[in-house]
Amino acid sequence: MKTILLIEDNQEVRENSAEILELANYKVYQADNGKTGVEMAQKLIPDLIICDIMMPVLDGYGVIHLLSKNDVTAGIPFIFLTAKTERTDFRKGMELGADDYITKPFDDVELLNAVESRLKKIDLVKSKFEKNSDGLNKFLDEVKSLEELKKLSNERKIKKYRKKEIIFSEGNTPTYLYFLSKGKAKSVKLHEYGKEFIINLIAEGDFFGYITLLENTDYKETVECMEDCEVICIPKEDFYNLIYNNTSVMKRFIKMLSNDVLDKEEQLIKLAYSSVRKRTAEALILLEDRYKKSSDSKFTISIAREDLANIVGTATESLIRTLSEFKEDKLVEIKGSNITILDSEKIRKLKL
Repeated sequence: MKTILLIEDNQEVRENSAEILELANYKVYQADNGKTGVEMAQKLIPDLIICDIMMPVLDGYGVIHLLSKNDVTAGIPFIFLTAKTERTDFRKGMELGADDYITKPFDDVELLNAVESRLKKIDLVKSKFEKNSDGLNKFLDEVKSLEELKKLSNERKIKKYRKKEIIFSEGNTPTYLYFLSKGKAKSVKLHEYGKEFIINLIAEGDFFGYITLLENTDYKETVECMEDCEVICIPKEDFYNLIYNNTSVMKRFIKMLSNDVLDKEEQLIKLAYSSVRKRTAEALILLEDRYKKSSDSKFTISIAREDLANIVGTATESLIRTLSEFKEDKLVEIKGSNITILDSEKIRKLKL
């Protein structure tokens, strides 16, 4: 049962609205002022909040401002309930992060439609879609079905790339959001002397290329296939429709962007202070975490030694020596370009 927090100082409006929602099989919690509403929201974490604007103690603007500062409550769909209809009030509410407005007086159909629409959208974003082209199509099709996104294009270009083929290059202007439906790819930065450093590994089910779209800049890295790949290319106009017309989807990509920044910072720290042996162990674990399938008892990957060295951030010769030490310690098994991790736990615990 979905839970709704109703924050309204007018007892008659609050109780009548709660009754309508409860008849529609929602669990409704009530607060008679903004301060109590914030406390209840932080404690209950409801699926949706309906809040009046003009209230004693703390008004609706203050409620949404405080909740937006808390990572736990920031993503809760928020509907303002108000008799105020001036354009400036709508703009202020939307700038603070409100998802919708219901103006008084309203009937039961208006209230239920607004609630159902917001809950449907948040369920869409929370759904766990399969990490393949069918899953992506389902995600985009459901997003498209939302009223404000009906113009989202149906055409999603699928392109096949061969091993070592470039998907996009540093300095080019972005035209697509990419989704890897099959294969493995790497995101690399090139030094002025031609030295390559791998900054990201791309696995099946990953979006990539969205950072430059969000920043509206040229690509800052090159993406190359590590094996034959199938990539779904989503026109950037469709991507902009997604993020500009749906705050939940925008928050999802911003979170992905934030995680990328944190990963890069951690990677730089490790490059600066960890030994080659430690960095090699972490690179092997990174590969296992990114590419191991649930059906695999042991993880094996075919990877060029130069590519692995570029992940570690060391010379290929140094990497080969370190892998030989790991083989002698029975941590890995090496056959040609294939590396099999024999003892993942020991590798994860390596300190030097």
